[in-house]
Amino acid sequence: MRVLLCPDKFAGTLPAPQVAAAVADGWREVAPADDLLVKPLADGGPGFLDVLAEALPGRRVPVSTVDPLGRPAAGEILLTDDGTTAWLESAQACGLHLLDDAERDPLATTSYGLGLLIAAAVEAGARTVIVGLGGSATNDGGAGMLTALGAVPLDDTGLALPYGGAALAAVATLDGAPRLRSARLIAATDVDNPLLGLHGASNVFGPQKGADRADVLLLDAALQRWAEVLERSLPGCPTGLGALPGGGAAGGVGAALLALGGRCESGIGLVGRAVRLDAALDEVDLVITGEGRFDHQSLRGKVVAGVAGAARDRGVPCVVLAGQVSTGRREAAAVGVTDAYSLVEHFGGEERGGLAAALERPAEGLRALGARLARQWSR
Repeated sequence: MRVLLCPDKFAGTLPAPQVAAAVADGWREVAPADDLLVKPLADGGPGFLDVLAEALPGRRVPVSTVDPLGRPAAGEILLTDDGTTAWLESAQACGLHLLDDAERDPLATTSYGLGLLIAAAVEAGARTVIVGLGGSATNDGGAGMLTALGAVPLDDTGLALPYGGAALAAVATLDGAPRLRSARLIAATDVDNPLLGLHGASNVFGPQKGADRADVLLLDAALQRWAEVLERSLPGCPTGLGALPGGGAAGGVGAALLALGGRCESGIGLVGRAVRLDAALDEVDLVITGEGRFDHQSLRGKVVAGVAGAARDRGVPCVVLAGQVSTGRREAAAVGVTDAYSLVEHFGGEERGGLAAALERPAEGLRALGARLARQWSR
């Protein structure tokens, strides 16, 4: 039996390489002679750089940056051997995981640290900068990022705005130009949400970052004004910026990258090419993927949907392992998922403490599920 293990991270519990290792350990307990091909994946969010560093020749360069509240944080960029391309992960500077629950406040959090990472990549000589977007704590439309790059948002009195999405309600213009040295920008993202509106950054992702309903309305209005300023102030900014797919990624950082002449690409597509996922899919009899929560968002551009669709196209069954599963069987089958298993259910369900056990002992549960799958599938 040839099996491909290609999960995403289980957010808040295990990075993708550890998820894959746990499942592999369980499988080998039952079917040690089977051929397991391990290729952890990411779609642009936390863990993006770790997965790429395992697959691409290059070097990791430490960068001093700041977190969403402006506190010192450690970041890095991945430079290819020829130095022409840099990969970086926005979550290292903007990540929700960097804040305690009480600190989550999209009215005040900033993407400034991401701008420092991009500036470091440009100064290192990169001609193409690929920015993984996902898991952010910010909703500032990339205003902090632009500030770090040299384009400072001002109010109508000429004063620089404070950090955060709420301040953009008073934005009038930009002072200065982004210092990018003609580098090409690519946003690697798992979402196609626009910047504005019902499906935009504030409405869809703001509540996850600590916004209540009043905050969401304020932030969406502020981002609308910000989009208008970007269209007026940045040469080459596309018109209709607020409605472009991917603009809502990472609290609107996607829109700022588009305004700078960048483009959005599928995060799982970029990572898949880097790890040669297609070649691996051509060689196996079964695919096992997964993520922390398999829900309706998983069906739109995330790792699970990308892997399952590619497996379906080859006639290869695809099984999903997740901390929690809330996607219906018919919806899952429509994207190519053969079956899905939940750690919460493995540990007895929520009513019997399964959620707490899944969070506390994910590797144990994944090993057990790996063994269960081996008993079902190995021949």
